[in-house]
Amino acid sequence: MENNKAGFISIDEYIATFPEDIQKILKKIRATIKAAAPDAEEKISYQMPTFALKGNLVHFAAFKNHIGFYPVPTGIEKFKKELSVYEGAKGSVKFPLDKPIPYTLISKIVKFRVKENLAKAAEKEKLKNKK
Repeated sequence: MENNKAGFISIDEYIATFPEDIQKILKKIRATIKAAAPDAEEKISYQMPTFALKGNLVHFAAFKNHIGFYPVPTGIEKFKKELSVYEGAKGSVKFPLDKPIPYTLISKIVKFRVKENLAKAAEKEKLKNKK
């Protein structure tokens, strides 16, 4: 799965670089995120599909043996128990391609990140208005 290193312009372009079976998974992850965060903007950031709403919400990417999902450290920490069956790091988790992708869990994490970003934005706005 060699990706275009020159840079992607859209998530569609990114997804199109993968084999059909991986494209299906990526499209379903994208739809899951869209459903959980309908107001989020799609973009490419760090050469990965990204959803943003008052800042980055989540990134995802396909690799040879897994899907990388990046909900920032707070998204990992909040769902630590559910994510404990997957390999991961401080701000990322690997969903192996030889196991079912946990779309419901992805949705829960995205909804959490939406609330988190909106709360942070509201707090910033409150502080700004105090000045």
